[in-house]
Amino acid sequence: MNALNRYVDPVYCILRLIIGLMLACHGAQLVLGMFGGMPGSDKILTQVGGWIQLIGGFFIAFGLLTRLAAFICSGMFAVAYFMMHVAPASTPTAKFFPIASAGPQFSNHGELAVFYCWVFFFMFFYGPGLWSIDSLIGRRAAPANTATVAR
Repeated sequence: MNALNRYVDPVYCILRLIIGLMLACHGAQLVLGMFGGMPGSDKILTQVGGWIQLIGGFFIAFGLLTRLAAFICSGMFAVAYFMMHVAPASTPTAKFFPIASAGPQFSNHGELAVFYCWVFFFMFFYGPGLWSIDSLIGRRAAPANTATVAR
């Protein structure tokens, strides 16, 4: 299994790219109406969340200010889970379980919010990885004689 360790960072960076672009697409649905979305929501919370998803998704995908964007997106999804999924749930069981395949009396359908929250929280700690704009900026700013690895 140690042979797989050399692929950890490239695979992480591909994961960061895909999840960031998925988030940006969801943000584009909310604020721009793309992909069959709902533009111009009159709810300010939905608009703010949509812009965070759109901008944060691109920042995460390309590794620009990755830790900051991941932290903000993680917090946004924590808020979304508790305000949009847990609060309106009709039963105590539904308030506790986020599984989307269960009926409304058994689930609050917030599993994607929980998933995104924890993935972005992990990205906040892991950093941008080697294939990122942050890493390129860090390499240029670091002196040539130090052996630092930008994450």
